[in-house]
Amino acid sequence: MIKIEEKIEIFKALGDRNRLLILEMLSCGELCACDIMDALDLTQPTISHHMKVLQQCELVIGRKEGKWMFYAINQAKVEELQTFIQKLTSFKEDCICKGYNKSNTDC
Repeated sequence: MIKIEEKIEIFKALGDRNRLLILEMLSCGELCACDIMDALDLTQPTISHHMKVLQQCELVIGRKEGKWMFYAINQAKVEELQTFIQKLTSFKEDCICKGYNKSNTDC
């Protein structure tokens, strides 16, 4: 069964420009929060907020090394999301539209 509420949270997280830029930066590999902060010219609290959102929906994983946080893309979650989108947009025998009577529409 598709966990639709989980996917909604992911799409909400992806609806922010800075979070998309962070993900693009992380596509090159693990980065320190300070590198993200400098590259995007954002404050530490702002970076912390965005990383918290990305971690809560499991798109990003973090690890602490000394006083620094390092972040990386959670490839397993990205692949799960890609599969979800593929299934969502592909024909399926058990589609929710099967019980929908198209002839009763006024459009």
